[in-house]
Amino acid sequence: MAKESGGDAGPRARPGGGKLREFAERVEELTGLRAQIVGGKLVMSPTPRGKHAGVIRRLRRHLEAAGLPDGLDAYEVSSIALPGDPDEYVTPDLVVLPTEWEEDDSWLADPQDAALAVEVISASERAREIRDKADWYAVALVPLLLVIDPRKGTWALHSQPDNGAYQEMALGKFGEAVRAPEPLDIEIATGDLPMYGEGDWQRRA
Repeated sequence: MAKESGGDAGPRARPGGGKLREFAERVEELTGLRAQIVGGKLVMSPTPRGKHAGVIRRLRRHLEAAGLPDGLDAYEVSSIALPGDPDEYVTPDLVVLPTEWEEDDSWLADPQDAALAVEVISASERAREIRDKADWYAVALVPLLLVIDPRKGTWALHSQPDNGAYQEMALGKFGEAVRAPEPLDIEIATGDLPMYGEGDWQRRA
């Protein structure tokens, strides 16, 4: 799905797989867990709990209802590679990509094709893991990162990635629409997103 660049340059080359990525793929096959490689570390995630899955489903519905720009759609379980690294990749809960992705034989999307990545914080996720993931997306130059926190009923929209970090962040609560700027220029509803039960995530904090 990599796009043609200007001049006589051909399509962007996809990164080749490294040994750690091969190991991660094998772990996924054997365990059914979601594997990601962030900052050189193998990160395993269990199958989402019901409310986590519910947030993802509702967000995808709201993204589609918001009127995504022509040629873009929201996808689940689609991984993004880190350019120039044979191992690093992440699998956001949702990612907005060109619809050509549906015809792509690769399992890794180019981050330059991603308009928005969405991460829904799990009940067991640590603050440092959340920060590391945000930095990863900034390094990959994904223009918009929406982090949804069902533990507290809040959201954070990160934008303007530069020098390995997002330079802007908008904060809000469930019920307040997310105003996503270019390349989307849409408002994303959050009023019906479910929150985790307090005991569930506080026991894991």
